[in-house]
Formats: sequence, C-alpha cells, structure tokens
Amino acid sequence: MTQSPIKFTEGAISEINRLMGEPGFDKSLSLRIGVKGGGCSGLSYILNFDKRNENDKDYEFEGLNFIIDKAHEMYLYGMEIEWYGGLNSRGFTFQNPNASKTCGCGTSFAV
Repeated sequence: MTQSPIKFTEGAISEINRLMGEPGFDKSLSLRIGVKGGGCSGLSYILNFDKRNENDKDYEFEGLNFIIDKAHEMYLYGMEIEWYGGLNSRGFTFQNPNASKTCGCGTSFAV
C-alpha cells in the first residue's frame, strides 16, 4: 500500500468502522473516496462502498483501508475527512486544500 493522500479524523474512522460492522454489510465492497462532476462548484466528493475497478489504487490510513481511482488522486491530495454526529450537523465533511472554491454545503468544490 502507498502512503495515504487523505487523512481521516478519529470520528470519521469510528463512523466508517461502525458502518462496515452493521449486519448485512457486503464485505466484498471497498471504501471508495473520489470525485465526480457536478455540484454547485463543479466537482462533488464521493465517499461510499463500491466494487474495485482496474484504475483503483489501495491506501490505508491508521488501519482504515480504502481505494481511490488513480485519476482522482490529484484532486484529493491533502484532504481531511471529518464526521460530525450532532443533532444540527450530521455527516461527513471534507477539508480540501486544493479547492479554490467550495459551496455552502461543503460537498462540492472547484480547483
């Protein structure tokens, strides 16, 4: 495995491990981090469980294994993923030093 271009907070690692430990979780799927076109700023983040493809590269951060499509690495290098579990703000957030502009919801960005 290669050194991770992404950091996860303790809360994000804990939540991802909780999701993977749920009954019925498909263990054949891998955690995928990536980007896709769309969103109010041009690109949106992907954080889901998915099947591997031939362009994927394996990474590990503090025991958490994940995959990134090689074409997405340049957009994600240095990013930190955080989990907020509060009543008013719940979900994953992305802090990306490569983003020149982000939207108000924090899930899309421009480079």
